[in-house]
Amino acid sequence: MNQRLEIHPVNPQPRLVAQAVGVLEAGGLIAYPTDSGYAFGWKIEAQAAQERVMRLRGLDSRHNFTLVCRSLSEIGTYARMSDVAFRLIRSLTPGPYTFLLPASAQLPRHLKQTKKRSVGVRIPDHRVALALAEGLGEPLSSSSLILPDEDMAGWEVDDLYDRVARDVDFFIDSGFCGNQPTTVIDLLGDAPWVARQGKGEVPFA
Repeated sequence: MNQRLEIHPVNPQPRLVAQAVGVLEAGGLIAYPTDSGYAFGWKIEAQAAQERVMRLRGLDSRHNFTLVCRSLSEIGTYARMSDVAFRLIRSLTPGPYTFLLPASAQLPRHLKQTKKRSVGVRIPDHRVALALAEGLGEPLSSSSLILPDEDMAGWEVDDLYDRVARDVDFFIDSGFCGNQPTTVIDLLGDAPWVARQGKGEVPFA
């Protein structure tokens, strides 16, 4: 049976964060808050949890999942950054942005986008999300809590919980945190471009 716990969005209770981290370490799937709405989260090695997300969202192998990282140096472990990419990411994080970068050799194969060998990375401006990654001691695999054929505009936390309660192992309730997805910036080519306009403003558009 899944658990629903209220964790403070500004001062996350360590004991409750540890409970969620325990679920992640056991290979579980959680729903958790970010600065751009709620998301699914799982441990990098938890391929079964990732497959659950793919079924829930109707995704295929071309989809870029996101690593929620704690720092630029941690991003550099799993992705390769040019000088231009590094400066741009540094200027926009933490914040509601996801960056598509070439994957490094350290990234597990099942997280690499099939053809481009790329990975999405971000540093969210939300203390609960960062506390989860800190508790894991590694990035948190993540995907926006967006469901196919659902008009989720205006949904409150109770609505989200009612919809996914049977599909996740742990639901973190930190109150409403928006429902606008991140802005996705593609840094795979020579110049950055916006793959998806979301919550984050783009300085170069």
